[in-house]
Amino acid sequence: MSPMPAPAPRYLALVGFLAVTFAAGAIGSAATFPAVKEWYPTLVKPSWTPPNWLFGPAWTTLYVLMSVAAWRVWRRADAAGARFVLQLYAAQIVLNALWSVLFFKLRQPLLGLIEILLLWALLAVMLVRFWRAERLAGLLWAPYLGWVTFATCLNAAIVWLNR
Repeated sequence: MSPMPAPAPRYLALVGFLAVTFAAGAIGSAATFPAVKEWYPTLVKPSWTPPNWLFGPAWTTLYVLMSVAAWRVWRRADAAGARFVLQLYAAQIVLNALWSVLFFKLRQPLLGLIEILLLWALLAVMLVRFWRAERLAGLLWAPYLGWVTFATCLNAAIVWLNR
């Protein structure tokens, strides 16, 4: 394991993780907001669908937790390991934003379901890797996987109810 980076660059990296994550969130939000007003209300949804107001606070919390988890693993890794963490993180953040585009912007719940299954698998792999690297990082990552598990079930129910 390489020595820890100096404090200032180390925390600048955390800011970078947060910035990238919230940028992806902004892309997802831009794809989501118009559809939430016009299209999403027309879908048949299961009774356990959360109210719309819950998604903003939930995602904000998850974005912070996932950024901190990835940063904690990244800062402990050697150069090759850190690069791999960044590659995994980039892949999942692209899939995270892409789901909103597929489901809401393109109004394709089935494509969203297929994509979110890929996202879920990647997040599960990352949870195992993060847990092995640092338990706290794994604990910080777990709510994200839990939420995406719930979102996958909700997406599947919407596909089923609106076939």
